[in-house]
Amino acid sequence: MPRIKRLTAALFGLAVTASAAFGAEPAAVEPTITPRAHALGHLGPLPITNSMVTSWVVAVVVILAVRIGMGRPKLRPSRGQVVVETLVQGVLDLISPIVGKRVATATFPLLIGLFTFILAQNWAGLFPGVGTVMIKDSAGQWHDFVRPGNADLNMTFALATVSFVAWLYFILRFAGPKTVFLDLFGNKAERKEIPGVLYVFLYFIFFAVGIIEVISIAFRPISLSFRLFGNVFGGENLMHAMTELTPWSRWALPIPFYFLEMLIGFVQALVFTLLVSVYIGLICNHGDDHGHDHAKEGGHH
Repeated sequence: MPRIKRLTAALFGLAVTASAAFGAEPAAVEPTITPRAHALGHLGPLPITNSMVTSWVVAVVVILAVRIGMGRPKLRPSRGQVVVETLVQGVLDLISPIVGKRVATATFPLLIGLFTFILAQNWAGLFPGVGTVMIKDSAGQWHDFVRPGNADLNMTFALATVSFVAWLYFILRFAGPKTVFLDLFGNKAERKEIPGVLYVFLYFIFFAVGIIEVISIAFRPISLSFRLFGNVFGGENLMHAMTELTPWSRWALPIPFYFLEMLIGFVQALVFTLLVSVYIGLICNHGDDHGHDHAKEGGHH
C-alpha cells in the first residue's frame, strides 16, 4: 500500500512538472468572444459592427464567386457552371417535395439564398484571422476585429424575420386567407364519422388548438435565430478555447474541431432552410395532395 501511494504521488508530480514545462495552466479557459458584437464605428446613429462587416464581405464574395463561376452559360458547362448548377438543382430537388411543386419555383430564390448565405457565413468563421485578430478600444479592452456574421444574434434574428415575412407572403399568395384560417382553426374531423353534437363541440377544441398553433408560429423566428446563433457562437468559443488551451498544442489541437465545425456549419444551414420549407409546405402543400387524390379518384371511376 505505501508503494502504491508513493507511485501515485510520483506520477502526479511528473504530470504537474510536465504541465508547467509546456505552459499549461490549471485554470479554466475563459471564452475569448462575447455574445455582443463590437462596434467598429458609426454611420450616423447606426453602429457598424465587426459581424456586419464580415457579412458584407461574405455576401460580396458569394455573389462574385457565382458570377465568375457561371460566366456565360454553355451547353458544355465549365467546372464553375457545374458546381453552381449542381447546387441549384440539389436545393430545388430537396425543397420541391416539401413545399409542393406548385410553390417550389416561387420559393426557390428565398430558400437557396438562405442556404448559400448561411453556409458561407458559417464557414467564413473558420478562415484565419476571423475571431483571432484583435483590436483595442478607447477603454483599453480587446475585441475581435473580424467576427463571424452568424455569431451575432442580430444577424440570425434578421434572417429569421425575413423568413417569417416571406412565409406569411407565400401562404397568403398560394393558399389564401380562407385556407390559412381553416388550416389553423377549422374543424379537421370527418363530418360523416362524427355525431352532430360532438362534431359541433370539436369546433371549440380545434379553435383552442389553433390559438396554441398561432403562439407557436409567433415563436418560430425566436427558435430559428437562437438555434443558429447558439451553434455558431458555441463553435467560436470552442475553437478559441482549443487554440488557447496550451501554447504547444495551438496549431495541432484545433484541427479536428475545424472539420467538426465545417460539418456543423453545413448542418445548421440545411436545418434552417428545411425548417422554413416545412413551415411553408405545411399550409401551401395541401393543393398538390388534393390534386393527387382527385386524380386517383378519377382513375378509379
